[in-house]
Amino acid sequence: MSEENENIIYVGTKPAIKYAAAVAAEFENGASSVFIKARGRAISRAVDAAEISINRFLEGVEIKEVKISTEEIENRNVSTIQILLSKVE
Repeated sequence: MSEENENIIYVGTKPAIKYAAAVAAEFENGASSVFIKARGRAISRAVDAAEISINRFLEGVEIKEVKISTEEIENRNVSTIQILLSKVE
């Protein structure tokens, strides 16, 4: 996944609908693709945000790629997810 010049939404503790609105705003501002990234307990909220974005706010956008991995933070492993949403060509 190329992350240069890409729009990234980092998911934290806010409701998933807030992140879905941020994704929709990025596409409305001309983005052709948006990354949704989260770690740990926020992963399920990131998945919810992606699904809400596609099903409620956006037409012609699909999940292009999902990447899961593990990062070491403060001597412990934390799961991560990156969801790439792109306009359908």
